[in-house]
Amino acid sequence: MTTRCPCLSGETYDACCGPLHRGEPAPTAERLMRSRFSAFALGDAGYLLRSWHPTTRPAELTLDPDVRWYRLDIERTERGGPFDTDGVVEFVAHYKGAERGSLHEVSRFVRDGRDWFYVDAVTADRRA
Repeated sequence: MTTRCPCLSGETYDACCGPLHRGEPAPTAERLMRSRFSAFALGDAGYLLRSWHPTTRPAELTLDPDVRWYRLDIERTERGGPFDTDGVVEFVAHYKGAERGSLHEVSRFVRDGRDWFYVDAVTADRRA
């Protein structure tokens, strides 16, 4: 796909989140966060489950087809680099559906071997 990546990195999908969705490991916690946002935007529940740490992953995930995720703003990152084993990413994700709103979340990530995983939200605030 040569269209702009949904995570708004400025890259094309094939150069940004596409390789991660196809199985390449994310090099940082922020890249994993961006790829997870893109998976929400594209409706890829399978990737969201695969990139969720097994200790906190739900058995199934159903995405709302009436919600369109259209903008991601990364507010800050702590650790989460290529040589770290954990990290935090704070972001605001904007959506449209029956109403417009945003999700402000501080998320925890861990690296196991070469793979980063989403663990959970330390804080989350959904605003319409």
